[in-house]
Amino acid sequence: RILMYFCRIRSNFKIMNVNQYLDSTYLKTASQAGLTEEENTIVVKKAIEEAIQEKFKLIMIRPNFVTMAKEMIVKANSALLVGTVIDFPEGKSSLEIKIKEANEAIENGADDLDFVCNYEAFKNGNTELVKQEVLIGTQIGLANNKTVKWIIEVAALNEREIIQLSSLIKNVVVSNFNEEDYASVFVKSSTGFYKTENDLPNGATIPAVIIMLENASPLSVKAAGGVRSYEDAVEMIRLGVKRIGTSAAKVISDGGNTTNQY
Repeated sequence: RILMYFCRIRSNFKIMNVNQYLDSTYLKTASQAGLTEEENTIVVKKAIEEAIQEKFKLIMIRPNFVTMAKEMIVKANSALLVGTVIDFPEGKSSLEIKIKEANEAIENGADDLDFVCNYEAFKNGNTELVKQEVLIGTQIGLANNKTVKWIIEVAALNEREIIQLSSLIKNVVVSNFNEEDYASVFVKSSTGFYKTENDLPNGATIPAVIIMLENASPLSVKAAGGVRSYEDAVEMIRLGVKRIGTSAAKVISDGGNTTNQY
């Protein structure tokens, strides 16, 4: 009877299909992965194939792999979306460079543009620069029917800064775009590449995500990094997160646990 009870709990808990919330992610360069360029390309291809097979929402990859991914998806007649990162991972480049990278990603067929917000400029008080890049970057994305996400790097911010930066992005979008555009703009927690001291979390945490949800609304929130199990994913979704970025999408989907940082 006890065994049946726990099986029933497990069955009920697995009712939620998390796959359509998962942005399966591989953002390591060859040197970061300790691989040759050819070997790294093989890893990316396998990640794309897995995302197609598992029917994840999106595959998140570096800009140089977008064209290959689109070709594979079309050949497989899949609905998988392709996302890529802009000014990754530090977000310190000029607006001109962000625009150039965004336009190239659009030309190559990317569906989602995940911009790294210049969070260091924000922390230093240069909010006008950040407002301008959010405005222009969002305009470029929405004009081309793309989903735009702004990575704020929560591990680099304190609670007050998370509130302020989430609110800044929300206010720029609400002030300059139509209500029907809001669903296509996200505030995203993390790059997964930020180096923290004392092994502190460098991705999404429950407290940070709650703050983002409260202050980014009516924009959506993407939790990237820190989601390491099916249970974590379900908890994030129940909080109100619309996308989850992870390099262990299949492990999470299968109900397992991962030690991956991103």
